[in-house]
Amino acid sequence: MNPNSGDNVQLRLMERLEKYGYITAGLSFLILGMVVFTYGWFEFLIGFKANLPRAVLVLMNELLLVVILLELFRTIINFLQSRTISLEPFLHVGIIASVRRLLTIGAEITLQVEVSPVRFNQYLLDALVNVGVILALVFALYLYRVRGMKAEYLVKG
Repeated sequence: MNPNSGDNVQLRLMERLEKYGYITAGLSFLILGMVVFTYGWFEFLIGFKANLPRAVLVLMNELLLVVILLELFRTIINFLQSRTISLEPFLHVGIIASVRRLLTIGAEITLQVEVSPVRFNQYLLDALVNVGVILALVFALYLYRVRGMKAEYLVKG
C-alpha cells in the first residue's frame, strides 16, 4: 500500500470542493446579475414619470453592473474549462467600472440644479482620474493582446 495514497485522496477531495466552490460563486454572480437587472428595470419603471433623466441614470448604472457581473461569471466558466485565469476579463471589468463611474459623474452633475465650485472641482477630479484609469487599462489590454499574439505566432511559427 502506498503511504501517500491518503494524501492523494485528500487532494482529490479538495480539488472537487474547489470546483464546487467556483460553481457556486459563478452561479451567485449569475443570480445577482439577474436580480440587479430586474431591480434596475423596476426602478426605471417606477421613476420614469417623476424624473426620466434620473430613472435613465439608475437603469444605465444597474445595467453596467450586470455586465460586470456577467464578465465575472464568464471568467469562472473559462477557469473551470481551462483551469487558467486570464488577465483580460479583469481589465474589461476595470474599464466597464470606470466608464460606469464616469457616466454616473456626468449625469449627477447634469441633474443638479446648482453646483458649488468646490463640488464641481471634486466632480472634475473624479472624472479625470476615471479617464486616466480607462486609458491605462485600455493600454494594458492592448499590451496583453499584443503579447498574446506574439506568443501565438511563436507557437505556430
